[in-house]
Amino acid sequence: MQPLRDHTRREADWEALARDIKRWGRELGFQAVGIADTDLSEDEARLKAWLAAGHHGGMDYMARHGLRRSRPGALVPGTLRVVSVRLDYLPPARRAEKVLADPRLAYVSRYALGRDYHKLMRRRLQRLAERIQSAVGPYGYRAFCDSAPVLEKALAAKAGLGWVGKHSNLIHREHGSWFFLGELYTDLPLPVDRAVDPHCGDCRACLDACPTGAIVGPHRVDARRCISYLTIELRGPIPEPLRPLLGNRIYGCDDCQLVCPWNRFARLTKEPDFAPRHGLDGATLAELFAWDEKEFLRRTEGSAIRRIGHERWLRNIAVALGNGPPGDEARRALAARRRHPSALVREHVAWAEAQLARRSPA
Repeated sequence: MQPLRDHTRREADWEALARDIKRWGRELGFQAVGIADTDLSEDEARLKAWLAAGHHGGMDYMARHGLRRSRPGALVPGTLRVVSVRLDYLPPARRAEKVLADPRLAYVSRYALGRDYHKLMRRRLQRLAERIQSAVGPYGYRAFCDSAPVLEKALAAKAGLGWVGKHSNLIHREHGSWFFLGELYTDLPLPVDRAVDPHCGDCRACLDACPTGAIVGPHRVDARRCISYLTIELRGPIPEPLRPLLGNRIYGCDDCQLVCPWNRFARLTKEPDFAPRHGLDGATLAELFAWDEKEFLRRTEGSAIRRIGHERWLRNIAVALGNGPPGDEARRALAARRRHPSALVREHVAWAEAQLARRSPA
């Protein structure tokens, strides 16, 4: 962040600037813009308890970042306010429920079907920051989108963009939860928005729908059981007791969002970058398992999927094949990877072959 300077303006000027920032954000394509202060003391206590329980699993960076995640001023000195933005991503894809119901198909989380959102969000946040600078002159700011230790959902809730649901995702009563979040940390003393009341009530649809029971209580997710963690963050073997519960989910999981009643109000994205690429909204497990590393890198260029690498891609698909029907297609696909150079891949292929053999007719 650039050095602070004295922003000598009247209160009415800051209120007008806040209105302008929200208008500029919408003109850039964000569906909503809100402003929050930096007091996250309640969320910090929850973060500490979550870490103490080991619910972060192998994500050691969560603990390593210390309190910078819950104290914006510790991450970016001089921060007074956070401008939080929302961008809808639900793509016009094959219905998620139909893909999940067909064990021959590969399920990819809706957010990862198109291009990676990080660059798109950061570019627009930078344009918003520059638009603000054209109005107020040089000021301090940093733009983030999953690029630093930031409690983005807590900040978005404080900024009035929704409430944190029992599944730990942000929900808006008129727009559901299929959206990305981004932030501008700034030293401008902007007026803050009011948080909205939560509207989950007694509903526990997300807790009951979680395939692995990872939502261990309202607003508490044990990452060690979460399919998104297991298929994306986890670097080693997927624990055997959890493998059958993954079904055909090879990258992420959307079950808690699919059952959320508020998502009946969700709207399809207008962003062409988020449309499915390479038929990933309905590809078969066998065809994706056949991708060699060169093909994987080519097909996932500009995609969030690339971050897991080819080895974990094969690991995840092997598990899904083992959970599927014991037909010739699955057997041939697995047999082709039986001698893969990676011990991680070979282990999951062997497990999958044993699963198919166990379910095959005598």
